[in-house]
Amino acid sequence: MLKKKYTLPNGVRVIEEKIPYVRSVAIGIWVKTGSRFESPDTNGMAHFIEHMAFKGTKNRSARDIAETFDAIGGHVNAFTSKEYTCFYARVLDEHVDVALDVLHDMFFHSTFDEGEMEKEKQVVIEEIRMVEDTPDDWIHDLASKASIPRHPLGTRYSAR
Repeated sequence: MLKKKYTLPNGVRVIEEKIPYVRSVAIGIWVKTGSRFESPDTNGMAHFIEHMAFKGTKNRSARDIAETFDAIGGHVNAFTSKEYTCFYARVLDEHVDVALDVLHDMFFHSTFDEGEMEKEKQVVIEEIRMVEDTPDDWIHDLASKASIPRHPLGTRYSAR
């Protein structure tokens, strides 16, 4: 397996690993922004922005984003943790250009429609509440809060 690391002229770091017998590609945009970097007033914002990236761009509707990946048999998703937010896709190697184009569009051209923002606030709040129904996530949140109560890493928030 050949691994390469390089930095693009705009500062974006790229890590590439080629596995010659695999035809699928996994692509991720990892952003160093998660709940660790949020204040009590902005807690949950990284998770909310992650959700909003799927609600449409200047070039694509939410439906267009989903249908593009469906048409090529790919998968697109995202997650937010305490340290990072990641937007990622998995596609066949022949569709890597399409996946990169859509991820780029979502990341740089999301529209943040006010109506969608109101709906998505409720979705994010419900996801946060769901942590209480997942004991292994919940216990980590409780341990973090007990260990470092006045730090963002100790905030009772776990985005998935």
